[in-house]
Amino acid sequence: MEKIILVLGATGLLGRPVSYSLKESGFQVRIMTRDVQKGQKAFDNSFEMVCGDPMDIGLLQDALDGCYGVHISLPNEVEQQVAENVASLALGHGVKRISYISGATVAEENQWFPMVNRKFLAEKAIREAGIPSTIICPTWVMEGLSLFINQGRAAVFGRQPCPYHWVAADDIARMISNSYVLDEAMSKRYIAHGPEAICIQEALRRYCAVFHPGIKEVSSMPFWLVRLLATLTGNQVLKGAGEMMSYFEKVGEWRNLPEINEAVGVPMMTLDMWLQKNKARAMTNIEGKFNISDNLISQLDG
Repeated sequence: MEKIILVLGATGLLGRPVSYSLKESGFQVRIMTRDVQKGQKAFDNSFEMVCGDPMDIGLLQDALDGCYGVHISLPNEVEQQVAENVASLALGHGVKRISYISGATVAEENQWFPMVNRKFLAEKAIREAGIPSTIICPTWVMEGLSLFINQGRAAVFGRQPCPYHWVAADDIARMISNSYVLDEAMSKRYIAHGPEAICIQEALRRYCAVFHPGIKEVSSMPFWLVRLLATLTGNQVLKGAGEMMSYFEKVGEWRNLPEINEAVGVPMMTLDMWLQKNKARAMTNIEGKFNISDNLISQLDG
C-alpha cells in the first residue's frame, strides 16, 4: 500500500512541484485545497483531493487520517498557525514525517521582520512536534521572477545590490521528496543555494529576454515612493512588497552557507537552464497547460 503524504498548499508556487515529485517517488499524494476547481486544473485524478481550509482544525484532522507524512507550503500569513496545528495533531494521527519550506534568512536575529518571525515560529513548532522533520530553507526561487513584471514593465523596489543563489522549484521539490525516503535526512534543516549568485536586476533581465522580449530595461522604484504610493492608494499588496524588498536589501542572503548533503541532494539548475526548460514547457503547453509566463502571483495563495 502506498504511503500517503498530505500536501498543504499544493496549488502554490512551490507546493505544486513538490506534489508531483512526491508522486514520482512512489507516494500517494493527498491534496488539501480550499479551491477544488483550481486543484483539478493543476492535478489529474491520480492525486487524492480533499476540499477544506487547513486553518480549520476539524477539517485538518480529517485530512491527516491515514497519512504517513505532511508537507507544509502555505502563504506566510497562515503558515505559522497551520504548522502549529499540524505539530499538535500529527503525533496523535500516526504521522511519521513532516516537511516544511522555510527561508534562508530565517534566524533569531531576523525575527524583527514579521514574515521571518512567522517562519521562525513555524520551524520551532515543527521541531518540537516529536516527529522527524525536514526543513528546506531556500534563498530566492526562480519561479518568483514573473512577480516583478507588471503592466508590461519590469521593476524592482530599492537598489537591491545583493546577489542571490537562485534556486529552481524543481530542485527544492526533489530535496523534499528525497527527505521522505532517506533516513539520513530526518530531523535536519538545510539551506538551499543554487549554483550561481546573480543580483535581482540581472536575473530579471535574463528572464525578460526569454519571456518578455519587448521589455528592454529593468527600472527601480525608491522605497520612499513605494511607501507614498501604497499610502495614497491604500494598496496593502504594494505596501507589503515594499517592506519585503526593504528587508532583503538590508539582510541580503544572510550569512548562512548551504549544507552539502548527498542525502537530499543539492540544487543544480542554473538560471539559464531553468529559462530554457520553461521556455520549452510554455511553447509546448504541457503539464496541464501550465504556462510559466502566466502571472504566478495567483498561485501564491496555495
